Amino acid sequence: MNNKIITYILLLASITYGWAQQDAQYTQYMYNMSVINPAYTTGNMGVLNMGALHRTQWVGVDGAPKSSNLFAHTPINNKIELGFSLVHDNIGDAVKDTDLSLDFAYKLNLEENGTLSFGLKTGVSFFDVNFTGFNLESGEVFTDPDFAENINESFFNLGAGIYYNTNNYYVGISVPNFLNGKYLERNSGKYQGTEVSHIYFTGGYVFELNDMFKIKPAFMGKTAEGAPFMLDLTANVLYNNKIEFGVGYRIDESFSGLVNFRVKPELRIGYAYDHTLSNLGPFSSGSHEVFILYDLDIFNKNPGHNKSPRFF
Repeated sequence: MNNKIITYILLLASITYGWAQQDAQYTQYMYNMSVINPAYTTGNMGVLNMGALHRTQWVGVDGAPKSSNLFAHTPINNKIELGFSLVHDNIGDAVKDTDLSLDFAYKLNLEENGTLSFGLKTGVSFFDVNFTGFNLESGEVFTDPDFAENINESFFNLGAGIYYNTNNYYVGISVPNFLNGKYLERNSGKYQGTEVSHIYFTGGYVFELNDMFKIKPAFMGKTAEGAPFMLDLTANVLYNNKIEFGVGYRIDESFSGLVNFRVKPELRIGYAYDHTLSNLGPFSSGSHEVFILYDLDIFNKNPGHNKSPRFF
């Protein structure tokens, strides 16, 4: 099987209902939480929490997926936090999906019992597919009538989530988009390309061994109709609140190595590498993911960011 055929499989997997997970995978999901759960909050009054993440999946496979996102959120008062996210997915320059969303979270302060948040996500998706010049292995032009025309569509999104956290742990459940976008209608009148709702389950804990070392296990489960349940398990070690490293396992999919550094009190950068275990492993040199987080103290209310560190 050459790269052209692999590209074709990836293309179908990204737009065909029931073949595979459609939302992008994230290995460092604990630092990308607002993208998948609008109820995620920080409580850092006067601080704009910003971040960016880029993932290149299955390096070496022609047409493999790439995903980039930007996100930011900040408390408006003790009960309301607002944010936005911009997510762009690209598969072989043939399939491009861009989601722009606004987030609203309402927080209930449970005092010593933590914080419970309810969130809403609303926005629009721009979906583009370019079939021009797509060739088969034999060199012949791909002429399936169901793929005869390029696609340029936009769809309204609406999602919701619940997030509970204390200083040491969090759990959440979310559906970033309840609405099913219908991208490609076949000649029979049936939709071959349909985006379905994904349900995310997330959680994490911080075990303090001593003043210098902390262990941070976390998980993320994801499910969608017509696709297998995906589960990520991660265990990180945090040293001196500055250096973090760990391992991850995506069930039947990959092993991961993770590391991140707090370069400054307001700046964190991280990297993750996934070693592919699936049947794409022989054709791939793995997946790479990088992120950057920056806390902008808008009103200089937290000089030096001396408050307790955010673990997630």
